[in-house]
Amino acid sequence: MKVAVLSDIHGNRIALKKCMEEIERRGIRKLIFLGDYTGELAYPEKALAYIRELAQRFECYFVRGNKEDYWIQREYDQSVTWRYGDSTTGMLLYAYSRLRPEDMEFFRSLPYAKTVSFEGLPDIAVYHGSHDKEGKKLELNTDNSHMLFEDTPEEVILCGHTHVRREVVQADRVLLNPGSVGLPLESNGLSQFLILTGEQGKWNYKFIDMPYDVEGVIRELQEEDLYAKAPYWTKITEAVLRDGRVSHGVILSRAMELLYHDTGKWSWPDIPEQYWESAFKELREE
Repeated sequence: MKVAVLSDIHGNRIALKKCMEEIERRGIRKLIFLGDYTGELAYPEKALAYIRELAQRFECYFVRGNKEDYWIQREYDQSVTWRYGDSTTGMLLYAYSRLRPEDMEFFRSLPYAKTVSFEGLPDIAVYHGSHDKEGKKLELNTDNSHMLFEDTPEEVILCGHTHVRREVVQADRVLLNPGSVGLPLESNGLSQFLILTGEQGKWNYKFIDMPYDVEGVIRELQEEDLYAKAPYWTKITEAVLRDGRVSHGVILSRAMELLYHDTGKWSWPDIPEQYWESAFKELREE
């Protein structure tokens, strides 16, 4: 029994297809997805069409990520202005504008958490960012593994969201983060996923790195004019694709710090471009 675990695709269908080539080569027919299917890359509708195709050909288990919540919440509340030319919201607007009714239906159908069971093997707890059934995410850059172990009875816990591969063992239990298919951090530009192998009543696991056409993904950012639609957000995306060194969240936090230092206040998403520029130069061009 083998199961592939894929997380944080973020619209990178080129990386996903490369991962699937390897998964099919290994004869794996069961897939667990940990959420965040679109968000940062070009042609999100193509990525989702491919994911739905996989759901027809494989035995798939899906949970919802925080990106899916952005699009669902947008359906009900458009009071916050998203606009092109803005590094904070331009990519949100682009991705949302390309989604189809069937994409939104798919997102709404997804639970925040799931227990996956296979006969003769320990149950698997499946989350995106935490064990919270309402989708609240645990704090990034913090060791929250004790909370997951305390509140989750399953022997194997799968959790994505951070884009950083992780393995935490506690007695006979394990928490695994497969990293990210689409925008992995600390991976030197390689796509990442996980293989679980069930044998003799227990699960073993192996992390997989996959090279893929990173330059092709970047060309699509250019084709869709995303450097104009979401200037620094897209520059960060390109940088993450190439080396996975500094995340969007880290640069966003620094931009907000700089804004607060100058003005004594900040209100998301109103972050002027000069603060994005300063944060990007400080953290990426140091």
